[in-house]
Amino acid sequence: MAADIQHTSARGRGRMRRRAMAEINVTPFVDVMLVLLIVFMVTAPLLTVGVPVDLPKTRAPALGQDREPLSITVRRDGVIFLQKEQVPQEALVEKLTAIAENGYNQRIFVRGDTQANYGKVMEVMGLLAASGFTHIGLVTDVVKPKPNP
Repeated sequence: MAADIQHTSARGRGRMRRRAMAEINVTPFVDVMLVLLIVFMVTAPLLTVGVPVDLPKTRAPALGQDREPLSITVRRDGVIFLQKEQVPQEALVEKLTAIAENGYNQRIFVRGDTQANYGKVMEVMGLLAASGFTHIGLVTDVVKPKPNP
């Protein structure tokens, strides 16, 4: 073989020329990908709206969305949040109109805890509707149907 030709140096010792390595070592690539996978798995749950509530369960499918809607959360103790910021009920409409991108056509999702007072959630929705907002939706968790035997 041509790659196994011996070369003689000035001292007279023969050396063998090494062949070029034809394999790609993918171990470092796999290590980096696994680390990235773990990082994304840990950070993905943190990317949701930050107020923890126990949402009611339904079988309705999720709605398709073109952009991020505004989120209003009513906790079980009746405290209202706009996105992640706590706001009093009297200042809610004022803050919403200030940050709404599409004016009164902005999509607004109301998230009510299952233990929240139903009247409080309806007060918030009525306040939004009376203020002129028309795209208001309730957020629920999706329950997967049980398979039929």
